[in-house]
Amino acid sequence: MLKKVDPKVDFVALEHEILDFWKENDIFRKRASANSGNEKWSFIDGPITANNPMGVHHAWGRTYKDLFLRYKAMKGFDLRYQNGFDCQGLWVEVEVEKEMGFKNKKDIEEYGIDTFVNKCKERVLRYSAVQTQQSARLGYWMDWNDLGQLEMLADNIIENPSKEITIDGPEGPVTDTVENLVGRLGMPELGGSYYTFSNENNYMIWRAIKICHDNGWLYRGADSMPWCPRCATGISQHEIVTDGYEEITHRSVYVKYPLRGREGEYILIWTTTPWTLTSNVAVAVGPELDYVKVKMAESNNIFYLAKGTTNVLDGDYAILEELKGKDMVGWTYDGPFDELPAQQAPGGWTELKDIIEKIPQSSKEAHQVIPWDEVTEDEGTGIVHIAPGAGAEDFRLGKEFKLPVIAPLDDEGKIVDGFDWLTGTVVHEVTQPIFDNLKEKGLLYKIENYKHRYPTCWRCKTELVFRLVDEWFLGMDDLRPLLMDITKQINWIPSFGMDRELDWLKNMQDWMISKKRYWGLALPIWECDKCDHWTVIGDDIELKERAVSGYDQFEGHTPHRPWIDAVKIGCEKCSSEMTRVPDVGNPWLDAGIVTFSTLSYRHDPDYWKEWYPADWISESFPGQFRNWFYSMLVMGAIVDKSPSFKSNFGYATLLAEDGREMHKSWGNSIEFNEAADKMGVDVMRWMYSIQNPEQTLLFGYDTAKEIRRRLITL
Repeated sequence: MLKKVDPKVDFVALEHEILDFWKENDIFRKRASANSGNEKWSFIDGPITANNPMGVHHAWGRTYKDLFLRYKAMKGFDLRYQNGFDCQGLWVEVEVEKEMGFKNKKDIEEYGIDTFVNKCKERVLRYSAVQTQQSARLGYWMDWNDLGQLEMLADNIIENPSKEITIDGPEGPVTDTVENLVGRLGMPELGGSYYTFSNENNYMIWRAIKICHDNGWLYRGADSMPWCPRCATGISQHEIVTDGYEEITHRSVYVKYPLRGREGEYILIWTTTPWTLTSNVAVAVGPELDYVKVKMAESNNIFYLAKGTTNVLDGDYAILEELKGKDMVGWTYDGPFDELPAQQAPGGWTELKDIIEKIPQSSKEAHQVIPWDEVTEDEGTGIVHIAPGAGAEDFRLGKEFKLPVIAPLDDEGKIVDGFDWLTGTVVHEVTQPIFDNLKEKGLLYKIENYKHRYPTCWRCKTELVFRLVDEWFLGMDDLRPLLMDITKQINWIPSFGMDRELDWLKNMQDWMISKKRYWGLALPIWECDKCDHWTVIGDDIELKERAVSGYDQFEGHTPHRPWIDAVKIGCEKCSSEMTRVPDVGNPWLDAGIVTFSTLSYRHDPDYWKEWYPADWISESFPGQFRNWFYSMLVMGAIVDKSPSFKSNFGYATLLAEDGREMHKSWGNSIEFNEAADKMGVDVMRWMYSIQNPEQTLLFGYDTAKEIRRRLITL
């Protein structure tokens, strides 16, 4: 007898019934094993950051991945069902700092780096459990970890990380300490999702960095870099380009620089960063731009500025002369803060003495007009204030013209010694005092509010500053041709993906891979304690072979700070001991190496060859051309000179129904769990699946009602 059908369809209840059926009958395992031994189709997951609950935008991408894998399974292919979790870096550190009430890096060091690192591991484990549960609720088939096991590991990594326990793996029980079991998650003996904090992922990156060192692609360099004063670390180019700009209004200032030997005559400059005026060394003009000499009617001051920028002048004026920028090159002037000790020191003012040791002049003595083809009349006065220790282009110009370098900031964005009354003040709090000082000196022309796109920390949203730093870089010029060739071998969907990636590769700078932080890849670079020699360790085996002290303290720990820092190796040049640099790695190294680490490149090369390269990867394309796609391309080029994936399926951005980004404060944000409980995941999956992946998806309950009506009809 047929059962009576309830006319009111409860999608959510039906979904839970299906999920229970799958679990009770082990349907996923049966499906996964049915094609074992058949032709392989390799999928590598772009790791989701295990740092917060999953969002509805994550569910869009995970729906695509599930659909493709189910389709390939129905076609008979043997598949790997391995989800990935991104675990290391500022993503996690900043959230743990918030949780602990920490304000800066000193708080972390007082708390203890070892305890802080374990708190980061705990957070990853707990949120990977949350995201695992949410992904299973979505109907996403993967080889998921046991939720109870993840919670147990999270508890014990804090309470007793050295406790020895036994957990069940695919091939039988595995016994180890809690810390080491956490470091082995995702490996064949434990199965489940891969974690980028795993020992193998870290050691595989060591191998890649060693290859870079052997080929001369790794170098230590000084540069004026974007710097987050809250996180006290540098921010790389692709991190800023992807997530690092906000519309901010600053108070900009026009300043009069008195020309030497020209009574009453001034160069008029403009800047949006008044704090950098303390570190001015030169000004730049466009050699072929037209400039004017004007006399102000009220003050009788004579100003020089670009002809196309005279609209910035207040009051009546007369043009006395027109000239080219090249006619001004070599003119000298008095800087606005020449009384500061930093302005009077030979070579400039910086802890990085190597870069100024051959510069005899002080900044005060060096003040001059220099040519720069990049100067325009688009904003300001067409005369650019140059501070090599506080700007990227400024630093490059400083090197070209052998200018002194003044570096005014410490790692927390406070002004260093050598700046008199400014020393110890916070960079973002000195604007008004500087304006007042300029006014007292008669050098302030005017102040204006200026709204512009300004770089911010992609993680904590603090406004960035440019700071002279000593970092580690991968030189990209030698790799660029290979990377572009590899990119052309890949099938990009949508097709414009190839052009976007090639454009990035064509214009990218060297990759800054170091971070002055705590939780992340320990860069495998050791420096001699006595001579200037440095070297790279390629893996755990080489580390043990070359260790001369401290290995007993490290043994039994994962290769993270602070434990790895105890290991000393012998110097090949002078036989002294070498110490690891304290830097950790850029987290995009972690995600880029996964086609090697997760496929057992080091330990089972035959297995790796069976599954490499990935036949298909998928992530949201806005931003990933410069992040995950890029890091995957780089690692494939470094390790195997090959594309690490054959086909890339990209999709656009998810916004709220009102066309804006989702924000709780705007009242348009929808959490994944809320959406799953109210509209049901089948409605969500249908909404995702019928969307043109090239176009922005507007997600909300009104759209869901229409989808629900369609599903009822079906």
